[in-house]
Amino acid sequence: MHIHVLGICGTFMGGIALIAKQSGHKVTGCDANVYPPMSTQLESEGIALIEGWDPKQIDLKPDLFVIGNVVSRGNALVEAILDRNVAYSSGPQWLYEQILRDKWVVAVAGTHGKTTTSSMVTWILEDAGLNPGFLIGGVPENFGVSARVTDSPFFVIEADEYDTAFFDKRSKFVHYHPRTAVLSNLEYDHADIFPDLAAIEVQFHHLVRTIPRNGLIVANGREQSIERVLERGCWTPVELLGVDAGWSSEEPASDGSFEVRFRNSGQGTLRWELLGEHNRHNALAALAASRHTGVPVARGLAALGRFKNVKRRMEVRGSVNGVTVYDDFAHHPTAIQLTIAGLRSKVGKARILAVLEPRSATMKLGVMKDLLAPSLSDAQLVFCYTGGVGWDAQGALAGLGAKATCYHDLTALIAAVADAVRPGDHVLVMSNGGFGGIHAKLLQAFV
Repeated sequence: MHIHVLGICGTFMGGIALIAKQSGHKVTGCDANVYPPMSTQLESEGIALIEGWDPKQIDLKPDLFVIGNVVSRGNALVEAILDRNVAYSSGPQWLYEQILRDKWVVAVAGTHGKTTTSSMVTWILEDAGLNPGFLIGGVPENFGVSARVTDSPFFVIEADEYDTAFFDKRSKFVHYHPRTAVLSNLEYDHADIFPDLAAIEVQFHHLVRTIPRNGLIVANGREQSIERVLERGCWTPVELLGVDAGWSSEEPASDGSFEVRFRNSGQGTLRWELLGEHNRHNALAALAASRHTGVPVARGLAALGRFKNVKRRMEVRGSVNGVTVYDDFAHHPTAIQLTIAGLRSKVGKARILAVLEPRSATMKLGVMKDLLAPSLSDAQLVFCYTGGVGWDAQGALAGLGAKATCYHDLTALIAAVADAVRPGDHVLVMSNGGFGGIHAKLLQAFV
């Protein structure tokens, strides 16, 4: 089968393309901007890419157009597809019908931590010899790729609540039909498509409705939003995270190791290099989900001791003259606060310089602006890039006083950071985009 993927350079749709190619299909695709690293990864697999939405692409005559949610009505190629009445599908629908239907799917959902937890589960199953397929919204360093298909009965997927396509406004994850599901947390996000938290809770309950009686839901036991979702109706056994009646952890030792407990019974100690309470929560979720697939907790703990994290999750990009630069995907106030707290636990009293790009749709709309200053409060200095932001970022950060400054020009921001930095500092860059290649530019400026 020949499939042509619209929006192919996005992480999810690029993963779909890779899986389709590995499954023996001919794959081509297009996007508004064809750019690395996804374009490089796709082209290395022999996938031909077209930049733009020229309706003449209809003349490729694929057996199926697979359409990403980045594409909307009014798009020239979409209109040609509809006018010609040719076959099309969404990425999640294609994935279920062609790959997931006969698999034991482990789906990881939540506002935060989906990529990291999915990567942990995948690595535990891999380390246990189960050879899982996976589709993750990042690149786990233990694998070096974001997606693969195997002959294993297991498939791990990052289960996103964002909508499926212009013709299907349900969340992507309702298509996956998992047997094991993680509901890690649930906060308001995606303000461009959801009016409030209640609307997202409805979608999460749609997911719950698809999980069989012989499945398992691993759910955050500390969040009322998750509790409300399950109170709507639940037909599947539930194991809770963060409470004594379920999965919990002791406070970490000075080396970061901590004891894992299940229903008040010690399961062993995890010794690893990851930072922060949020990653301990992610580890508990991964151990619980993996245990349901048949991997003993002791084996999971050993595997996580060799887990290398995910690119762009507190990833060290380099050190120059005693200054370390980190890259992190944090783009929601809660994620920002947790990321800074994790770094603080590592660096102690050393200075943290936070460099932030509010780039996500929710952040650009200013919905979370009142939470931004508190989330950054533990950084010594804050530098905010306001390109593309339509609200008063300096006003939103006023509570931080003189330690927070905003810049509409990226060059000026880099110069300001370079002027302020001193040996021993930790520069934490946070954005869900490329941020103009700022990491390398900062390292060069610190020389």
